[in-house]
Order: sequence, then structure tokens, then C-alpha cells
Amino acid sequence: MAIYHFSVQIFSRADGRNAVASAAYRAGMRLFDERLGRHHDFTRKDDVIYSEVLLPEGAPPHLSDRSSLWNSVETSEKRKDAQLCREIEFAIPRELSPAEGIALAREFVRSEFVAQGMIADFNVHSKLATDGVFEQHAHVMLTMRTVDANGFGPKVREWNRQELLAQWRRSWADYANAALAQLGIDLRIDHRSNAARGIALEPQNKIGPAADRRDTRGKASERADEHIRIARENGAKILADPSVAIDTITQSQATFTKRDLAMFVHRHTDGKAQFDGVMAAVTASPELVTIGKDAKGQARFTSREMIAVETRLEAAAATLAGRDAHGVVRRHVEAALTSSAARGMVLSDEQRAAFVHLLGSSAMASVIGFAGSGKSAMLGVAREAWEGQGFRVRGLALSGIAAENLEGGSGVASRTIASLEHQWSQGRELLSDGDVLVIDEAGMIGSRQMERVLSAAATAGAKVVLVGDPEQLQAIEAGAAFRALTERHGAVEITAIRRQRADWQRDATVALATGRTAEAIQSYAGRGMVHGADTRAAALDQLIDGWDRARIAAPDHSRMIL
Repeated sequence: MAIYHFSVQIFSRADGRNAVASAAYRAGMRLFDERLGRHHDFTRKDDVIYSEVLLPEGAPPHLSDRSSLWNSVETSEKRKDAQLCREIEFAIPRELSPAEGIALAREFVRSEFVAQGMIADFNVHSKLATDGVFEQHAHVMLTMRTVDANGFGPKVREWNRQELLAQWRRSWADYANAALAQLGIDLRIDHRSNAARGIALEPQNKIGPAADRRDTRGKASERADEHIRIARENGAKILADPSVAIDTITQSQATFTKRDLAMFVHRHTDGKAQFDGVMAAVTASPELVTIGKDAKGQARFTSREMIAVETRLEAAAATLAGRDAHGVVRRHVEAALTSSAARGMVLSDEQRAAFVHLLGSSAMASVIGFAGSGKSAMLGVAREAWEGQGFRVRGLALSGIAAENLEGGSGVASRTIASLEHQWSQGRELLSDGDVLVIDEAGMIGSRQMERVLSAAATAGAKVVLVGDPEQLQAIEAGAAFRALTERHGAVEITAIRRQRADWQRDATVALATGRTAEAIQSYAGRGMVHGADTRAAALDQLIDGWDRARIAAPDHSRMIL
């Protein structure tokens, strides 16, 4: 199953590191080291499946050549203890194909590092795991100085902040989980430590193939010994309390198979005897619940605790749905509609139906809508009506970027669920019966977190509004809470796309949102809107030529290249 691994290290001359040699190894290339006057040859390395140097805007083009880049870095650093570069290494979910994994990792590297001004030497390695599945991981060597057309400038100390590292770790989890959700894979990774997640097991260090050879000596062998020690001690913890294994698995999967369990136990035990003992203990645990067979005929399991979470979730939802105390009177409804119309925002029939539904007296309401259907704009009008009635409207989302998008599109002051829960733990910003909680991208929220929020709202007498698309993005944590709640308590749907003007474009957007990607691409291709090229260079030439012709023909129109 997908695991989370994200590590950072600094390459320093004081530790005997060499940027050119490191780059040659990670790319599986032969590079000449100008400072040392010799070649570093790793062309026999056969696990490199992708390699590219990504330049930020304004960097000189010649630095896209790996040899030129790292020789320039070595030349620019004069000190004997100079820090040469930073390396980020992270695991790519094994459930993704090589092409999917490379595309996802490349997008992450461009967004988090290159866009901030770093040059990224990006390499993806793949190796065959013991279970016959190829595992991918990325090595990203990053420059530490500013760069412009004249070359390297001063070092950027800001890039060393611990807060930035925490952001990178969290961001990679968001990228990977979104990709898994879009593929319909019921697995998630978590950037948090085991302790922060309430998991009793000790995290294992990563060992490479060299360390896996038991006759190896030195640091690699020490890491292998430490890895095995942790696995053995974790196995002992599970033997003492088998529910630890079940709780840990259900942090990321609401249900699991016997194979999922075996893979988990294999990772957290040492040797066949301990593996067999732990498997027997876990399968005999009263905390393990069999819930039937899936579409593939495999038995699926969950935990008593997970069933208890879903029971509490349904109880909280039923309390909210049955409470009538949050209606908005007609004059505030009409005032909000008039105000929005004066700004040029006129609700469609579907948007208006959703608007009226949300302003009803029930303490829970849900809206389902595709991306581009105008959900945020409609929420902005609803916010005015709620505030006119005297309610305090507060926006929540799982990720920071989703909270920013909700606030930007609707004007609802928004934050992450985790940050609000932290405030609650400190006794601050507690809910009251005057609050309306608007939760965006609700389909990404797992059962545990959804239960905590709905239970808090039910206790305080607040109203909860769930907004999202249960088919588009699935929960990051275990459980598809939003889908279950909308099926049980109903929702208003907004299906008409407003972001696109032409009917066929709206249809293509719906096709993309419902997984019919080929159909959508064919719609664009059939209207001459998909253009192929034989090479990357030819594609770039065509792109720039097309942009230039459009710019000259209509200089007052906007256009964008991604």
C-alpha cells in the first residue's frame, strides 16, 4: 500500500559531498568534474526512469545542462565547509503508474521549488519490490542561491526555515492524496508523525538496497539493524495489543482486506515466526469486524472503533437534520439577491434552488456540484443573507488552499479544519447556536474528522453546510463521510456549468468531472482544439507561434500558457 516518505538533507563539503558526483549518481550519467578534473561515471545504474533539470523564470538556459549546472555550483562555492545544495527525497505512491507518478512529482517540484526560484535537478528511480510491484521515488537536488540571467547570487536563508519544510511535507501529502482520490483508490498517506496521529508504533527508517545486504558493514548496516529492531519491537507491541494494528490501518482505510493486513504486519515484524504470531493475534482480536465481501470477492474488515465513529457521525447528523432553528426571513433573502444582482451576479435556477435550500431552518444542509458550477458564488449570496439574519458564517476546508479558494470565491472567512480543532482544544473559538459552518470540498474529509466537527456543532446548536462533489475527490482519511451523509439526508445538486459559455464545453466539463476523460478530449479535438507535435521542441514552437498570432490579431484579449 502507499506509504509516506519525505526526507531532506544538505550536501556539504565538510561531509565530503560533491554536487557533480551526486548529480551523476542520481541521473545515472557520466559527468566531468571541472574542480577535481575527473569524471564521475554512473551509467551502469539502471533504475533511473526519468531525469530533467527544471529552471525558474529568469535563469540562464545553459544551466538546464546538468554538467554546467553543478559545475557552476561547485565553482560558486569557495569555502571548505560550503553547503552545496539541498536534496529532497520522497516516495511516490506505488498505486500510480510510472507516467502518473512522474507527472505528479514533476508538478509538485515545479510548484513548491522551481516557482520559488530554485533550480531543481529532478530524477525518478524505480525498483522492483519483494512483492513484485515496482516502487518509485524521486530525488530532487535544489540550488540554494538566487539565480538570474547573470548566474548565481546570494544564498536564500529563508529556504532553510523549518516552517517551509513542514509546508513541503504537508503539500506532498496533499498532492499524492488528491491523485489517489482521482483514481478512485481507497488509500491515503499522512505527513504527520505516528505520535501526532495517535499511533503507538515507532516509525521505521528507510533503508536502501546496500543496507539490506546483511553482510554490509558501516552506517548502511547500522541502519538495517535499526530498521529490523524497530520492526521487531513494533511486532511485540502488536502482540501485546492487536488493536494497535487495526487502529493504525483504519487511519487511512475505512475497510481493508486480508492482503492489506498481511502487508502491514510484514512491515512491522521481524521474521516468519513473529509474523505468524502477530497475524494470528490480529485476526483473533475482538476489535476486528468482518463486514462482507467486495466486488472482487475478497473479504473486507474494519474495526469496532471505526463502526463507533460512523455511529456517532450518523447520530450527530440526525440531530442536526432534525433541528429547525436557522431559518432566514424573507426580507434578508430578498436583500441578498438584490445586492448580488446589483453587482451583476444573478443566480441561475439551480443556484437559486440551492440558495433557498441552504437558507432553510434545518441545522444541516448539503449541496453537490461540479467544479465550475458556481457553488462559491452562490455561497457568497447565502453569506449575505445569513449575516443579515445575525448569524456568524465561518468557512472550513481540509487544506489551506481549499480554504483560500472558499474565502476568495464567497467572501466567507475560512480556515482549515485542523486549525479550528486546535483552537477548540485550547478552549478558544468555540461554536454557538449563532454559527453557520460552511465546509467546502466535504468529499475529502474522513469519517473521524467529520464526526468530530458535526458532533461539536450538534452539541453547540450550530448549523453545518456541506459543499462538494462526492465523486470528484474522496476522503483523505478513512471513510466517505460526505457521500454517506448526502445519501442518507439528501442534498441539492448544481449540475449546470457556468464557467464555460458554450453548451459543448459545459458537456465536456461534466464529462471530465464524471471520469469520462476520453469523451471530453474528443470533444475538444473534434473542434480543432487539440494539436499534436512530433517533438517537445516542435510543440513549444507551435505554442509560441500560436500565442504570437493571437496576440497580434486581438491585442485586447487575454490569453494564458501553462
